Amino acid sequence: MRTSTSERVQKHRTNLRASGLRPIQIWVPDTRSPSFIHECRRQSLLVAASDNNDSDLMALMDKALADVDGWKE
Repeated sequence: MRTSTSERVQKHRTNLRASGLRPIQIWVPDTRSPSFIHECRRQSLLVAASDNNDSDLMALMDKALADVDGWKE
């Protein structure tokens, strides 16, 4: 006789718990949401504007870029 999907899932979860694991639930931002896309763009523009005005950062990045001898692609 075939086992139902819920029975197979329960068996799998029982085996995982027996192995010392426990389930957790994680909520992450919806990267498909227009508001997420808008906020990423807003923050990226702020960072770019800030970086462009930071001469110390630009000098550091120029120095790092010049120091790539021996790196492999």
